This record gives sequence, C-alpha cells and structure tokens, in this order.
Amino acid sequence: MIAFEDFQKLDIRIGKIISVEKVPETDKLVKLIFDIGSKELQIIAGIAEHFEDLDELIGKQMPLIINLEPRKMRGLESQGMILAIDDNDGMVLLQPEKEVKSGSKVR
Repeated sequence: MIAFEDFQKLDIRIGKIISVEKVPETDKLVKLIFDIGSKELQIIAGIAEHFEDLDELIGKQMPLIINLEPRKMRGLESQGMILAIDDNDGMVLLQPEKEVKSGSKVR
C-alpha cells in the first residue's frame, strides 16, 4: 500500500511515439522517443518481444510517467516509464479512445 499523497506525486501524461528502435544486443529492450507536447522524451522499455513489427508503434499515444528520476539501461538513459498491461497472453498498450493533445495530463 502507498499513501494517496505518494500517488499524487506521479506526473502521468499522454505521449505520442515518434520513433522506435530495438536496443542492440538485447531481446526485450526498445528505445522509444515520445512527443509530450513541450519536449521529447526517451524511454527504454522491455516490450520488443511483444511486437512483430516495432514500426507499427509509431504514431500511437499512451500514458507515461514523466517525473521519475532518469535511469541508465544498457548505456541509454530512460527518462520515464510507459504504462501497459501484461495479461500473460501478451502486451497491451494503454491508449486514449481518441487522439488527444500530446502532453495532456492523466487524472
């Protein structure tokens, strides 16, 4: 359990994937570049094995936690975290029902 005040500290925004590439010498990691309205963020995520064609992710919007401390993964800086569902049958990306402005706050 976490306190509600701790949850409120998370800055969750909608980002749009503008580029994606597999991290060399890994099976799972991809480097995603997101447009979050005011800037671009680089996020490293372990989702490669769930998508046959990574290019199909370009243009998709999804919620991101953007105020985590940056973390190095395989020499690359990850500047946030994606929110997705792993239901043991595969990865499902959370997406808005309709296109929204990049950087919109999730409440």
